[in-house]
Formats: sequence, structure tokens, C-alpha cells
Amino acid sequence: MPKTETEYSKIIALCFDIFSKKNMDYGTSWKILRLPSITDQIYIKAKRIRTLQENGFSKVDEGEVPEFIGIINYCVMALMLMENGENIQDVEAGYKEEVEKVKALLFNKNHDYNEAWRNMRVSSMTDIILMKLMRIKQIEDNGGKTIISEGIRSGYQDIINYSVFCLIKLSEIQSGQQ
Repeated sequence: MPKTETEYSKIIALCFDIFSKKNMDYGTSWKILRLPSITDQIYIKAKRIRTLQENGFSKVDEGEVPEFIGIINYCVMALMLMENGENIQDVEAGYKEEVEKVKALLFNKNHDYNEAWRNMRVSSMTDIILMKLMRIKQIEDNGGKTIISEGIRSGYQDIINYSVFCLIKLSEIQSGQQ
């Protein structure tokens, strides 16, 4: 698992760098979004990834990687909003705090599942992300209430982890390691 930890940290560092730079450009304009709006933004990105996977090409010069990065960053934004509402003072510290919680979850699950994701296809993980988004949307439509299922927070956390896995696998494919 040390390899996974190194890969995970590298991906999150890239995502955080982009988040920080966009924060300098746009400020915290994203804090105005309601959670369902963030969920829909994540859905748009995941749907585009699936379309790229099915079509094999894009008409806009951006591939899957920037979309997965966007998914991760929007999920972290959603988690920060869930935790603090619009009262987030230090968004970079909030980002790091949320990512640490997600990372702990990842390593607990990764231990239990014995890195099964390494044998999964990126397209399958994309489908799982879309399924989790549909679940989140349903929970949102139910006023955030669940009977037996995990809630919205765990859905966003799982989406972050699957997106990190996809980025790791895509980097392996690009470098010819797979």
C-alpha cells in the first residue's frame, strides 16, 4: 500500500494546486452554490467522461484527466460546505482537512478490499461514480434523509476516491506501466 499512498498524495497535490490557483482567480464564488448544484456540476463532468470513453474522441480539447480533477475538487467543495456552510474562512485549510478524512476512509476500505480497484477498468469506475451521483441526487430529493443507506457525505467521499483511482490508472496507462 505504500505505492498507493504515494500515488494518492501526488494526485491530491495536483488537485489542490489547481484548486488553489482557481481560488486566486475566482475567489470563493463556489460558496454560493447549493449542494444539489454542486452535485449537478459533478454529474456533468462524470457524464462528459463517460461520453469521451464511449466516443473515443472529444470536440473540446480537454480529456478525462481535467474532468476527474474537477470532480475531486467539486466533491471537496461540497464536503466543506456540508461541514461549515458558507462560513468557511480558510478554504485551503478546509480542503486539506476534508482530504485527510477522505484519505483515512480510502486506506481503511483499500485494506479491506485488498486494492481491488487496481483490477477495475476506468470505465467501470466512471459508471460507479455516476451511480453514486444518482444516489446522492435521490437523497437530496428526499431532503437528505435515508432509511438504511450511507448519506451524501460518504457518497462524495467515495466519488473522490474512485476519481483518484481513475487518475492513477490513467497515469499508468499514459506511462505504459499497465
